[in-house]
Amino acid sequence: MTVTIGITGGIGSGKSTVCEVFKLFGVPVFDADRVAGKLINTNSEIRNELIQLFGTEIYNTDKNINREKLSNIIFNNDTELEKVNKLVHPAVRNEYENWVKQQKTAYVIHEAAILFESGFYKMMDFTILVSAPEEMRIERVIRRNNLTRENVISRMAKQWPDSEKRKFATFELVNDNKNLLIPQIIEIDKKLKTNGKIW
Repeated sequence: MTVTIGITGGIGSGKSTVCEVFKLFGVPVFDADRVAGKLINTNSEIRNELIQLFGTEIYNTDKNINREKLSNIIFNNDTELEKVNKLVHPAVRNEYENWVKQQKTAYVIHEAAILFESGFYKMMDFTILVSAPEEMRIERVIRRNNLTRENVISRMAKQWPDSEKRKFATFELVNDNKNLLIPQIIEIDKKLKTNGKIW
């Protein structure tokens, strides 16, 4: 039976980089955030609900979501964020369950920014938290996304702090430019392929 690993980390922690390394080892990765973005554009039920909530201008003329407009709404209003999550999460869960059934590898990875906050972690055999010092994360996101410091801090505030995520994580990968990431990942990969466990 395929072992399921949930990987998460706050914005700028480097969780996507970690997942890219796992992919190099032949591990299938389900990117929950990318799938959610795709469903927002392609699922007619989600589309209709979002238009009901925010008006037709929430979609561009090419029928794709206006990401900037949606981000401005949900990152500044917790109630609206919750409404969108309740709409999208069940559809993502269905996609994930169907995807897992098709995998034949020793283990698979479910990558999600809000793995613990959404409750998705309960579907996983093990969970990995990718962490990094807060100031380092802020600098990374400012450089990568061309956002202001205030914008980054505001987005970070919408996610649980690492101190809270650690309570639910099976394992922590530290991405602070001191602890080398790849040897940590190689060790996890070896253990999972050998005995189906992280430790």
